[in-house]
Amino acid sequence: MFAYEGRLNDRLVSSDAMLSVFAPRSTVQRMLDVEAALARALASAGVIPADALAPIETACDADLIDADAMTLAAASAGNLAIPLVKQLTACVAQGAPDAAKYVHWGATSQDIIDSGMVLQLRDALDLIEAGVDTLCDVLARQAAAYRDTPMIGRTWLQQALPITLGLKFAQWLDALERHRVRLEQLRERAVALQFGGAAGTLASLGDAAQTVAQALARELALPLPSVPWHTQRDRIAEAATVLGLLTATLGKIARDVSLQMQTEVGEMAEPSSSGKGGSSTMPHKRNPVGCAAALTAATRVPGLVATMLTAMVQEHERALGGWQAEWETLPDIARLCAGALASVTEVVDGLKVDTARLAANLGMTRGLILGEAVMLALGPSMGRLRAHELVEHASRDAIGSGRTLREVLGDNPEVVRLLDDEQLDALLDPARYSGQAQQFVDAVLERYRAVRSPANPSSESADD
Repeated sequence: MFAYEGRLNDRLVSSDAMLSVFAPRSTVQRMLDVEAALARALASAGVIPADALAPIETACDADLIDADAMTLAAASAGNLAIPLVKQLTACVAQGAPDAAKYVHWGATSQDIIDSGMVLQLRDALDLIEAGVDTLCDVLARQAAAYRDTPMIGRTWLQQALPITLGLKFAQWLDALERHRVRLEQLRERAVALQFGGAAGTLASLGDAAQTVAQALARELALPLPSVPWHTQRDRIAEAATVLGLLTATLGKIARDVSLQMQTEVGEMAEPSSSGKGGSSTMPHKRNPVGCAAALTAATRVPGLVATMLTAMVQEHERALGGWQAEWETLPDIARLCAGALASVTEVVDGLKVDTARLAANLGMTRGLILGEAVMLALGPSMGRLRAHELVEHASRDAIGSGRTLREVLGDNPEVVRLLDDEQLDALLDPARYSGQAQQFVDAVLERYRAVRSPANPSSESADD
């Protein structure tokens, strides 16, 4: 029996935990959680009778909702909250007709939908932040392990100068650490209660408005903003943008790894397991499926973020189309980001590094990549321009004759007059021309360790 209810490709591009956060039942339950909290807040403020509370709380259970009927009715109502409240009211009325009169008292549909979404966003950020911490730990370990491992750096997809593999990991880690800070700051701004009533004034609650709002915020453990934000969508748009930035960095990591996995390069490989990365027709294939998942997300998310930014332009006190465009867009961004994060973490954690191929690729140009080092060594004696011309000519000679740059330079009287064999050998050693690569790795790791230090208050939650 074909019983799977999610979208067929969801598990290719997301994690089960994030899919659960934004599953249809979870979305409905989070809206009902807001309704139950609203009833508690109203009862505590004396706005509704105390005996109305229990029947409303009991009915706020997604299993009691007819999802098919709700979604069908939403097509005409314009949102899910209207038919949801109608079913909730009917459910309460079955056992407590008087209590049913107080369902959804003082709220508007957008209060319930937005606050429910904020609860889901909070759950999503919990998962994303934990995932970022894990990936940072993995990257830090790899950066330390390969701190001194020489490899070729590439610009414009061409061999450039030597770097270290540790530097590559450290650069990724440095970016992820910035995203970790962005996520912390995002939580402070984006995770906030939405409660304003029909036009954002809470007029229906009269003098009890602030008391109820404060109680509702406490019930949901959400900050109470100074003013309702029905058509001020910067909170939600910022969430989309920060997740978009994170996804793009994950895509960059996946792009680099997949390029280094190419058969002709062969410097890295994703971790392998039964049934992973194979081809339906070619038994020898080891495809970068983890990288593909992250790159899929990095391809899709920018357009979704653009949708969220476009949706910020909303009319007056309640939107016509912009708000509605957010409902599926933000969950999709979170799903894709979580999937990319899980995939990249798995890839980097189990990455297979072929140091022999790293070394072989460093020597592929027969020393041409170190022409800059020789040029700079000759420059003080003959001038930079003349040194550049000499090394450029020697490089062409090496390419044309099939010899190494070291051999060509060793036959040049101008060069040997200024540089002896030992100096030439040192200048043409890739391991000696990685600049500040190791120091950069150390600096990134020092900052990472300082953030994770038990003495740093922000690190306590990560350590727990």
